[in-house]
Amino acid sequence: MLKQRIVTAVVLLAILLPALFAASPWPFALLTLVLIAAAGWEWARLNGLAGAAALAYGGLTAALCAGTLLSVGLHAMPSWVWWGVSLAWVLGGAYALSLGPAGWPRLGKAPRLALGLLCLWAAWLAMAQAKAMSINFLLSIFCLVWMADIAAYFGGRAFGKRKLAPAISPGKSWEGVWSGMAGVFALALLWAFVIDQQLIVDGPSLYQLLFVKFGWLIALLALLLLSAMSVVGDLFESLIKRACGAKDSSGLLPGHGGVLDRVDALLPVFPLAMALASHSRYF
Repeated sequence: MLKQRIVTAVVLLAILLPALFAASPWPFALLTLVLIAAAGWEWARLNGLAGAAALAYGGLTAALCAGTLLSVGLHAMPSWVWWGVSLAWVLGGAYALSLGPAGWPRLGKAPRLALGLLCLWAAWLAMAQAKAMSINFLLSIFCLVWMADIAAYFGGRAFGKRKLAPAISPGKSWEGVWSGMAGVFALALLWAFVIDQQLIVDGPSLYQLLFVKFGWLIALLALLLLSAMSVVGDLFESLIKRACGAKDSSGLLPGHGGVLDRVDALLPVFPLAMALASHSRYF
């Protein structure tokens, strides 16, 4: 299993890194469009579609993203779009988690499929536009989610006692959540005051932008919210998988599960990061 995970990770990096560091934002936008279409296929299968219908849903996800790309390009969307998506994630995520795995199917297949299209479209568009802003900005958001996850894992193993959501993800604890937030705060300080200041970067990171735009207190609260939403995204996908009895969203990434398993925490974080970045003096 470990060898399989490593081989898959190496292959993914060999594909992703050239697109990530390309001078043009288009290779990254097109590559992530393919990945989000695969995530759409997985979402469909987890929510009651199969075979050709699931493939058609993945195609519809790709078509929605491609249509947006052709109509508005990679120009920044109005801030109200990102704030609206973020509010929907906060309210809708809380509601979905309150339902639990047993309550999720009661929403009905059509609303669940429509919700998937919105979540995947918004996350893809936010990622593509973040890359168009700067590589440094994009990477700072990715690393926020990764740090929250890694610090939560080790903090939970070391200190975890109080279960966060035992019916959805029994391994997660409140101590892990706080550890993840502490890790994000440490990363933000390192990135904003060392990487952004001492290294040559192509634009400000999310962290520098937050500190400059909002000041210390509001910036730290924003980082806390971003960390919390990464947990919501992770729990949300776990809820959907538990509702249909699936261990992974698919087997597309050997050793890693599916695309949704790798991007679940990113889905709410990227739109929120774009909302917080809107109307700054940098973008």
